Amino acid sequence: MGGEMSGFGEATAVERVGEGRYEAVLDGGYGIGEALNGGYLMAVLARAAVDASPHEHPVSTAANFHRVAKAGPARLLVESRKEGRTAASSLVTLLQNDRPVVDALITTGTLDPAAEPGYAAGPPAAMPPLEECTDFQPPTGGRGFADRVDMRFDRTTMGWLDGQPSGRPEIRAWFRHRCGHEPDGCSLALAVDALPPVALNLGAQGWAPTVELTWHMRAVPAPGWLAVHGTGRLLSDGWFDEGVEVWDTAGRLVAQSRQIARVPRARS
Repeated sequence: MGGEMSGFGEATAVERVGEGRYEAVLDGGYGIGEALNGGYLMAVLARAAVDASPHEHPVSTAANFHRVAKAGPARLLVESRKEGRTAASSLVTLLQNDRPVVDALITTGTLDPAAEPGYAAGPPAAMPPLEECTDFQPPTGGRGFADRVDMRFDRTTMGWLDGQPSGRPEIRAWFRHRCGHEPDGCSLALAVDALPPVALNLGAQGWAPTVELTWHMRAVPAPGWLAVHGTGRLLSDGWFDEGVEVWDTAGRLVAQSRQIARVPRARS
């Protein structure tokens, strides 16, 4: 997208052109290197799923990433699988050049912003104050993603940047949109895939393509910064997993995810 930087809402907008058919223009500003971020793509998919649903929120998404998405025109197909009083589900496919880029089974529902949890565990780790975090962005072949998303990283989880990976697959950061867009369901789709790969703290380096990512919207987020906690359980045979929890300023768990990805090239 050339010219003035678009806001997140504009960058993820979809236009209905028929029953279950949508068009979008993917914003290259959400690219990391030449590939568009998977969380950004899931946000676009969520816009289409919610538009086609009687419900307001993307409460569950299971996405498979088949190939790299590029900036520019894209089509989306929304095929209804179920429509009920409390939930609806659809298979949503994003296509470029008539080839499927991402398939996602998305369940929508309507969450009550005032709902109080019957039980809630605490955050996995305490986040340092913003002023004690670093806003350094790893090189990505151009500013791109760093111009769209403001992230402040917990310095204790960023040793890999100095060639001193911690040996623990974890990265934590504060997250918000630079355009001022307050967090919503589509923002959470971006947030769960915004961290650098946790495998970098195990000595890996380079691009780690996501193969499958499942995420859940657990609550309507309060305005302000989101705290994003990424961890992993196993790196083996060229694959690693990454789990993410997202917490809002009200101290609520608002999203969680698990993905499987290919391991970046190991350091020599």
